[in-house]
Amino acid sequence: MPLALLALAIGAFGIGTTEFVVMGLLPEIAGDYGVSIPTAGLLVTGYAVGVVLGAPLMTVLGTRTGRKTMLMLLMGLFTVGNLLSALAPSFGVMLAGRIVASLAHGAFFGIGSVVAADLVAPDRKAGAIATMFTGLTVANIVGVPLGTFIGQAVGWRTTFGVVAVLGVVGLLGIARLVPDLPRPEGAHLRRELAAFRNVQVVLAMAMTVLGFGGVFAAITYIAPMMTHVAGYSDGAVTWLLVLFGVGMFLGNLVGGRFADRRLMPMLYASLGGLAVVLALFTFTAHHKILAAVTILLVGALGFATVPPLQKRVLDQAHGAPTLASAVNIGAFNLGNALSAWLGGIVIAAGLGYTAPNWVGAVLAAAALALALWSAALERRSPAREPVVAAVPAPVHQ
Repeated sequence: MPLALLALAIGAFGIGTTEFVVMGLLPEIAGDYGVSIPTAGLLVTGYAVGVVLGAPLMTVLGTRTGRKTMLMLLMGLFTVGNLLSALAPSFGVMLAGRIVASLAHGAFFGIGSVVAADLVAPDRKAGAIATMFTGLTVANIVGVPLGTFIGQAVGWRTTFGVVAVLGVVGLLGIARLVPDLPRPEGAHLRRELAAFRNVQVVLAMAMTVLGFGGVFAAITYIAPMMTHVAGYSDGAVTWLLVLFGVGMFLGNLVGGRFADRRLMPMLYASLGGLAVVLALFTFTAHHKILAAVTILLVGALGFATVPPLQKRVLDQAHGAPTLASAVNIGAFNLGNALSAWLGGIVIAAGLGYTAPNWVGAVLAAAALALALWSAALERRSPAREPVVAAVPAPVHQ
């Protein structure tokens, strides 16, 4: 794999750390600013909204800019946002810093996926995308627990300062290692928007919302589920989340490896397996060991869908994949928000802390149904020429 993928993975590590580490530092942040925990929770919500809105916005703004340059600008924006969060004198400024950092998230992964795919041969594209996303999965294993520890031991501002330094390292790595890929001939906003007329692109994004949403329906409420149902202590939730991160890491590698061989069968297997495991989680949540194993499997099966879904969008978007790729990253966050909301509804209805697992199972099953429908439509449709310009030849290193 090209060294340029390492630079992209470092950027992904920083972004993954800042996205999730705030969840473990909410009490400290709320205490410093004198706000309630629910108010501090706006730092999570605001970030997610920023990702959904920023993915298409930043990509559109970068349509006239080279991809390497845009990646560097996005890492610069990410660094500024985290530095602003670290130095914020008020909660409002802190929230603004989170939103600034989030604007870079979707576009970075979207453009980065296109660049990663262009760096390798056609039969290794999903593996290259998975390598970049490895930074995000490792963030959940190392970055988030370490950042939480630093924040609780030294102060949460130090955590965001360290993440800002990671942003600088990622920016320098991109500047040094990523080749200056030319902007595709004739690439402009109209061609990027044309990709959304392809029903297969829309179906792939719907699969992303539902499939990954199934994961977060359960994981969002893992703390009360594990402490009130499985009988774990509050302190055990941290290592259970690390276990989830390990599953994400393994699933990402497997998904990238097999998606390059048989993409749709990989999606069928991962989405179908995810639906079954989430349904079983309702029962395994009552047993400590079985619950831990299930958490690992949810992370593995959930993230095994990421490389094939992202590659599916790139393939179907033909010669103008950048905007579609970025919007699909926003779709992951949209799925997270939707599933967390639905999970909260069933808990509030008195169905118990395991009820979100059924919500997740239904969402994953719906994603599987869309995958089967998408494949059926593709088989019935005659081969069509791409409606936009062809992708330039991959750069091999």
